[in-house]
Amino acid sequence: MSDIKKEFTILISDDEKFNLDILASILSPFYNILIARNGTRTLELAKLNSPDLILLDVIMPDMNGFEVITKLKESDHTVNIPVIFITGLTDPDDEERGFFLGAVDYITKPFNKAIVKARVNTHIKIIDQMRTIEQIGLMDTLTKVSNRRGFDNRFDAEWGRSIRENSPLSFMIMDIDKFKNYNDTYGHHQGDNALRAFAETASQTSGRANDFFARWGGEEFVMLLPGTDIYGAAEVAEKLRKNIEEMTIPTEDGEITKVTVSIGVKSIIPTTGSSLSDFQAKADQALYRAKESGRNRVELCKD
Repeated sequence: MSDIKKEFTILISDDEKFNLDILASILSPFYNILIARNGTRTLELAKLNSPDLILLDVIMPDMNGFEVITKLKESDHTVNIPVIFITGLTDPDDEERGFFLGAVDYITKPFNKAIVKARVNTHIKIIDQMRTIEQIGLMDTLTKVSNRRGFDNRFDAEWGRSIRENSPLSFMIMDIDKFKNYNDTYGHHQGDNALRAFAETASQTSGRANDFFARWGGEEFVMLLPGTDIYGAAEVAEKLRKNIEEMTIPTEDGEITKVTVSIGVKSIIPTTGSSLSDFQAKADQALYRAKESGRNRVELCKD
């Protein structure tokens, strides 16, 4: 972690002093640390200090971690602060609930020093990369989402993380159906409106803070879903397809227009010998099958 400057602030929320002391001792050499002993104080410090990351205990006396993260995500001041749950719970339903509410990761008790440092470091690097996107032009100026260069940087980081943690990684590539016809019919200005509407709807579909959406180029977009297998990715893809199908895009003269999307999905648990380019190519082949099979559909690559 020597490459991380002590310029990031982490808020640690736990009602047990013992846990707070352990986490603070692990992280304080690298980060500025704030401490909260209950949910109410966590919300106060988050709003006042805008920490870069929150480590949030699930079980606390006044309000539990699920209630706290819900309130964090409801506030404009704190909605974008990543939250890692710290917990002794081992029920997969609890973990699923946390991710559904917007958590980016879990750290389990009792704490392993190396795991705590590695997982916090991973998310701090992601935060730093997101800021860099805004600073050095890794954002698509039309749709205000990451461009391909920004996506490639994030892809490399998540690929490496999946290898280290032996965790699944899913990739979706999507293409707006017959977009050239849409442009020819309504004009390029309206086509730009359609791209912006598509990006806004698609980027909000997964609902998970750790998923990453970007414009690949032209009318092609991509989404990366860390920690997600093929079945979870298929659910997100179908939800996205349906949301786009139901989306309306008004023209300047009041006409209501619609678009559909074809999506290819590929998942992997990568190893050091896996090929990132082959992984992407198989998702692209699934997209091709979706378009050849009639468009407005999701195709999975399961090999």
